[in-house]
Amino acid sequence: MKPPPTLPRIPTGVWVLGFVSMLMDISSEMIHSLLPLFLVGTLGVSVVAVGLIEGLAESTALISKVFSGALSDYLGRRKGLAVLGYTMGALTKPVFALANGVGVVVAARFIDRVGKGIRGAPRDALLADITPPSIRGAAFGLRQSLDTVGAFIGPLLATGLMLLWANDFRAVFWVAVIPGLLAVALLLVGIKEPERDRPHHAVNPIRREALARLGRNYWWVVGVGAVFTLARFSEAFLVLRASQLGVPIAWVPLVMVAMNVVYSVSAYPFGKLSDSVSHRTLLAAGLVVLVAADLVLALSSDWVGLGLGVALWGVHMGMTQGLLAAMVADTAPEDLRGTAYGVFNLLSGVAMLASSAIAGLLWDRYGSAFTFYVGAGFACLTLAGMTLSALRDRLSR
Repeated sequence: MKPPPTLPRIPTGVWVLGFVSMLMDISSEMIHSLLPLFLVGTLGVSVVAVGLIEGLAESTALISKVFSGALSDYLGRRKGLAVLGYTMGALTKPVFALANGVGVVVAARFIDRVGKGIRGAPRDALLADITPPSIRGAAFGLRQSLDTVGAFIGPLLATGLMLLWANDFRAVFWVAVIPGLLAVALLLVGIKEPERDRPHHAVNPIRREALARLGRNYWWVVGVGAVFTLARFSEAFLVLRASQLGVPIAWVPLVMVAMNVVYSVSAYPFGKLSDSVSHRTLLAAGLVVLVAADLVLALSSDWVGLGLGVALWGVHMGMTQGLLAAMVADTAPEDLRGTAYGVFNLLSGVAMLASSAIAGLLWDRYGSAFTFYVGAGFACLTLAGMTLSALRDRLSR
């Protein structure tokens, strides 16, 4: 009898990209886990403004990915753009510590997120380039898992330093500079651009002829990704919900720690599972979990309810984010992967801006519970749309 086939080993470059993401997330989340409270409590900004700032910041990152992704396809090289983006992110960290007004914070967030946008699509395309298709879900899940380890280590460090330094926001922001610089150094020395099988010919990837090669399956993934983003809003609202329920300021970052621990633990197993099960079924299951998270957070009145809602939110992220990234790689031509990730994140960025702004308005006018109820309702509508789409496809066969 023949031995069962063994799956390829996850390339070293995937681990390097994962640790680079982890270090930068430690740096970023040390700041972002405290930034809503810094804006509201220290700088006197309204919750609506926080929603707009967060939505603008995150959507800026996602929107800028379309340009860096297309440029990486045109050049046929990914690493240089990734290094540039990570360097921009690292060099903006000291600005938060020096900020004395909301304008400076908005400018720093904008530049930081532009850097994130520049590095995002080339990095994901680079990961797809170096990973065999049969383990692509596991590879994206692993990178996302390591990225999310940083996303909970960052708030955990922020909490410890806030307790140690008597809620000194600016001192914590200064410490965040260190892991950002380490991320840039690791990327420079740890990643080598893969050799191409054939010579690269520079072609404008955003011409109509090139975009026409992105088929129906790819555009379905783009549409679903945008709708998923509309169904959930910035995690800043989890932080604000914790503060509203009476969690002491120094302990509020633990909300992001809890969410990201669950996200990190679940991302790789669900990524690996996606290599062997229906992607659409797994996406639908992720929406069900998001509905449950929104309802629990809307109804919670203490630590227990808050913790359960945050954990469910993390499971939803682990089930869907790496999966969507792998689906983009699976449905896009190899020479258009950068552009494919850029367009995918462009539409997701617009959706993030809209969802975060709407959430801020709903929060101020109708309260936090209503905001989460609306999120659950939109997720249910999305799930219904996916179900109808699956039934239509089945009947048309």
